Amino acid sequence: MKTRTEIQERISALRQAMSARGLAAFIVPSTDPHSGEYVPEHWETRKWISGFTGSAGTVVITLKDAGLWTDSRYFIQAEEQLEGTGIRLFKDRLPETPSITEWLGSVLQKEDKVGIDGWVNAHQEAETLHRELTQNGLTLVTMTEDIFTSFWEDRPNLPQAPVFILDEAYTGASCTEKINRIKDTIARNGASAIILSALDEIAWTLNLRGNDVHCNPVFISYLLISKEGYTLYILEEKITDEVRSYLKGHQVEVKTYSALAEDLRTFKEKHQGILQISPLANEALYNLSFRYADTIVAPSPVALMKAVKNETEQDGFRKAMEKDGVALVKFLRWLKKAVPAGGETELSIDKKLYEYRAEQTGFKGISFDTIAGYKEHAAIVHYEATPETDVPLKPEGMLLLDSGAQYLNGTTDITRTIVLGPLTEEEKTDYTLVLKGHLQLQNAHFPAGTCGTQLDVLARIAMWKSGINYLHGTGHGIGHFLCVHEGPHQVRMNHMPTPLEPGMILTDEPGIYKAGRHGIRIENTLLIIPDQETEFGKFYQFEPLTLCPIDKEAIIIDMLTDEELTWLNNYHESVYNRLNPLLNAEEQAWLKEVTSPLKR
Repeated sequence: MKTRTEIQERISALRQAMSARGLAAFIVPSTDPHSGEYVPEHWETRKWISGFTGSAGTVVITLKDAGLWTDSRYFIQAEEQLEGTGIRLFKDRLPETPSITEWLGSVLQKEDKVGIDGWVNAHQEAETLHRELTQNGLTLVTMTEDIFTSFWEDRPNLPQAPVFILDEAYTGASCTEKINRIKDTIARNGASAIILSALDEIAWTLNLRGNDVHCNPVFISYLLISKEGYTLYILEEKITDEVRSYLKGHQVEVKTYSALAEDLRTFKEKHQGILQISPLANEALYNLSFRYADTIVAPSPVALMKAVKNETEQDGFRKAMEKDGVALVKFLRWLKKAVPAGGETELSIDKKLYEYRAEQTGFKGISFDTIAGYKEHAAIVHYEATPETDVPLKPEGMLLLDSGAQYLNGTTDITRTIVLGPLTEEEKTDYTLVLKGHLQLQNAHFPAGTCGTQLDVLARIAMWKSGINYLHGTGHGIGHFLCVHEGPHQVRMNHMPTPLEPGMILTDEPGIYKAGRHGIRIENTLLIIPDQETEFGKFYQFEPLTLCPIDKEAIIIDMLTDEELTWLNNYHESVYNRLNPLLNAEEQAWLKEVTSPLKR
């Protein structure tokens, strides 16, 4: 934790750099050049300049004032960390809170200049800023230099970890096959070249993985695919002789990470045809493309390609879920005994779960930071225990445990709400409502062309009848040994138009959160598979991939329909049959008991 004085000195240095460039304000987002969910330390600029360590937020520094915009997950944390820094907290998404551009319009003079780093702001965001600042009489200045370089003396370097090859035995398709699919797809848009800047898209395309980003096995790079050739822009020291030979075999040239800008400046000299770029690319890349190439803007085709898993990837997910299931069964059996014995906390059980997962073959780390929330902590949707907030677990109430792992076979994401002792009737009722929502979505049959928004109500309808709702999405895609949050398909209330199709992975995770009391969420990972074809067209359904018991102790059986109860019993039978051969005798006996059929 940095001192208030250090933060003030950093802000002062930024203001001097702003003044030298004629800027009245500078906007510092939480993003990097690749718009990923997690940011390498080299680009944790917002955290460095403000001292605020939450995962989401935007800092705005003017020559005389400063503000941080963040959402409700971080209001308390931000107030504590910003105290004494001179940065004001703006509670984002509240009716009384002005937007960044509204605030700047009120504190700056007409025609003042507002700066952003074009390399870390997505084009879509920059376009919105430009429009709104103009409406407030201000000018947006997109910089291609990193303004922090001159005064961030101990700035972390770009990640140096080597890249490694993910064998076709796991991917089910070669790098060359994927590149050819991409070329065929962009050709239908009239383009002959494309720049990929999303790290998971590059990793998927090249069948390579890395260790540059927390929890995500990706590597910092850009990829240019054109009919004249393919170029990977990356720190060359990250490329081993084996990887270089592999890339050469697929006709992929390697250039240093910073060379992309210069290559774009000579694009027309070396390439014929039209360049395609995503609206999610950073603003600097977008501007270079339009200045030096005939460019069109269209979504990257790779997002949808990698969202639809091939048979090898689907089988890999099943294997990964078996490994994860074994680890979770061992953990849950241990937990149920350890809590009454005393001495366990939110942090200690997280460490224990990691140990069980690390025993599994092909384990490559966690897929996100574990959420282990006991009792009222579980009501904080994205709660993450720290030494300051860590609490002991007691044989009463419930524990919400949301966790996941990376295996060579696939990526896992699972939530279980675990009964540790006596519950109130309210807790049991809420638990059963969440389970009903989970089962209603799981059991859906739907026609081709259906999007996730059309199914979202299934997970909420039982809660709605009781006047209860939750504000997060119900389901998201998952990458294959890639990012745990993947699009473009989702299940959520706001409109997500991407149709669901066989091969896509989705989570199913409704929840109920009551501040100061409890939080409940139940999550499985599902695979979309064909159902039937009738005179009305093709229909699809879900196959549950996750293999882990759902705690039965909190269920009010009379609240479940016969269909829901039958499905739960069938699911538990499947969990037992799949995991039983992989466990020892004591673990088998425990699993047999916790998956035994529920009866009215």
